[in-house]
Amino acid sequence: MKLEDRDVVVVTGVASGMGRTYALAFAKMGCRLALCDIDEEGLAETKNLVAAVSAADILSECVDVTDADAVLAFAQNTEEKLGSARIVINNAGIEGSAQPSWRTPLPTYQRVMAVNYFGVVHGCQAFLPQLLSHEQSWLVNVSSVFGLIGTPNHTDYCASKFAVRGYSEALRAELEGSGVHVMLVHPGGVNTKIARQEFSQTFAKHYLRSTPEDVVDKVLRAMAKRRARVVCGHNSWKTALAARWIPLGYLSRLIWRELSEFIDTSHYPARKTRSEETLRENQ
Repeated sequence: MKLEDRDVVVVTGVASGMGRTYALAFAKMGCRLALCDIDEEGLAETKNLVAAVSAADILSECVDVTDADAVLAFAQNTEEKLGSARIVINNAGIEGSAQPSWRTPLPTYQRVMAVNYFGVVHGCQAFLPQLLSHEQSWLVNVSSVFGLIGTPNHTDYCASKFAVRGYSEALRAELEGSGVHVMLVHPGGVNTKIARQEFSQTFAKHYLRSTPEDVVDKVLRAMAKRRARVVCGHNSWKTALAARWIPLGYLSRLIWRELSEFIDTSHYPARKTRSEETLRENQ
């Protein structure tokens, strides 16, 4: 990626994790930053960390990405105070219920979709006019490896991340031939604060092992190569290969066997756990 001095970079969801790491990485490159998050305290911490490594201008605003008008106002403030955005990272996201679909309230589906999917849509629509004003610019939308496969206890989260994938692939086709390079990111197994609920911790401890720094480094390298998609994080390549090559019926059984040890199966119809199936196979 060829950045010019003082390019304007927008990152959403910067209060912690990968969002904060993106902000620090671009700050060290000398970019001007427009940062937002709904977590005012975490946003302030990130702003202070960025200011400690860069003297470039910083705009930080407490923004709810589910509010289209608020995101549009953030985009307008960015252009007025920093200049036209050349890189936009739609990173903001939340976890789902971590419960089976029949135990997940409809408002939870609506909230997860509002943040994870419509937050991306709002960011794209608000900043695309600025991105299109450059001969070359980048639009990075963050999905997940759970935007490649469907997993138990994550119907709400998977739905939102599959939606980001479909939207971004279609948007990339629409922008083909323009100066806007659309890149889709499928991180997996990243040790961030997204898994906040108590019943998510067993899953998180087993699977979320990659550092945000490692993932962001891979994303920046992929941006430099103008790749359309990057899959990164702990064991993410296995997930990508499985999604591409294994028939869905068999894949669903494999996923259940892999994850059943790390979720509460008491609310599921009676079925064998992974350890029970392994025991039977070895007898």
